[in-house]
Amino acid sequence: MSYYSILEVTPTTDVWVADYIGPANKIVAKYGGKYLARTSTHERVEGQGKEPALRIIIEWPTRQAAIDFMNDAEYAPHLKARTEGSISRHHLVAAKDDLA
Repeated sequence: MSYYSILEVTPTTDVWVADYIGPANKIVAKYGGKYLARTSTHERVEGQGKEPALRIIIEWPTRQAAIDFMNDAEYAPHLKARTEGSISRHHLVAAKDDLA
């Protein structure tokens, strides 16, 4: 079953961004992930709260692929840089409809 990473990222500094993109792209691909969206173009159509600067959606072939990506030793320094240089939330969502 596919899973989706839904990330909300608001950089607090941009010093990490240039060194993050290339390696993250490579490691996402290593685990079969595919970026569906990486954009600051988003709008709220319901609810309230502070908007993140970026919304990122990654499709994974399995839950384990997403977990393996997050635990990859090569990704660890980039994850550390992102979490220290931003306010980030990362949700993993199963591609299923529990209400059908």
